[in-house]
Amino acid sequence: MSRHVVIFGYGAVGRETAALLAGRGDRVTVAQRKSSAFLPQGCQFAAADVLDSAQATRVSEGANAIICCLGFPYDSRIWAKAWPKAMGNLLEAAASTGARFVFADNLYMYGPQDRPLVENMPLTDFGRKPRIRSEVTRLWQNAHLSGKVQAVAVRASDFYGPGVETSVLSTYGIQRLLAGKPALIPYSPDHPHDFTYVPDFARALVTLLDAPLDAYGQAWHVPNAPAQTLRSLIERAAAMIGVKPRLTVLPGLLQQLGGLFNRQLYELVEMRFQTDRPYLVDGSKFAHRFWNDPASFESGLAATIAHYRTLA
Repeated sequence: MSRHVVIFGYGAVGRETAALLAGRGDRVTVAQRKSSAFLPQGCQFAAADVLDSAQATRVSEGANAIICCLGFPYDSRIWAKAWPKAMGNLLEAAASTGARFVFADNLYMYGPQDRPLVENMPLTDFGRKPRIRSEVTRLWQNAHLSGKVQAVAVRASDFYGPGVETSVLSTYGIQRLLAGKPALIPYSPDHPHDFTYVPDFARALVTLLDAPLDAYGQAWHVPNAPAQTLRSLIERAAAMIGVKPRLTVLPGLLQQLGGLFNRQLYELVEMRFQTDRPYLVDGSKFAHRFWNDPASFESGLAATIAHYRTLA
């Protein structure tokens, strides 16, 4: 049965999710402040500022589901104001329309860990951005527990794939290699690290959109291809491109000094726990309930390389 799904946010994850839903015949509304130059056939655009409760509710009228694919600038000062406000507005919109709420989430709320991440780890109060993600997690959890909204979170590790504009592997790795430049790596590339292929993330979001109600009120980790070091993935991509696997690694001290002048580098410093040790995500809960055939790195890297070649 065709559904009406409103997707808030149209970055890489929103685009891929919209394409999957429209491709199977769902009615899809993409909601954000500015229209996109391209929407898949079957999608419509609705101008809305998610920080305005009335606008979020207006564009959600008649929806069966709301999917939050939002991304705010990587600045904890913005996050502190925008994320709780946006989450509150979307939950109100879902409550007023009776729509399911599916949250495209990350893993920050676990904070520093020395073992593979599992969904029932306690929420952290570490740092600025992880603490904010803990706060918004409590918002959707409480909304579900109270019976106000049917809510679920789908959590993914660092993204990569075609059109992922802020990915170390895609943008600072593959795109630079194709341009004849060394990959630019802002942290150690030698710890095993889980990466999530964006089409797998979108597929997981749609899976939970369709799932029975007993899957709601909790978080699910997207399955990933077996973890690799970033260095090994850059080397593999370079071999597929046909260039030498050159890397420029930004030392930790230089990153901290650079953070005095560059906000992006400043914001990365508190997130070093993701890159100064193995960063592994246990996706077995999702795999046992739904599916466990994420894209291999061979196919994911090949698609990413092909995408960036079209932009050259």
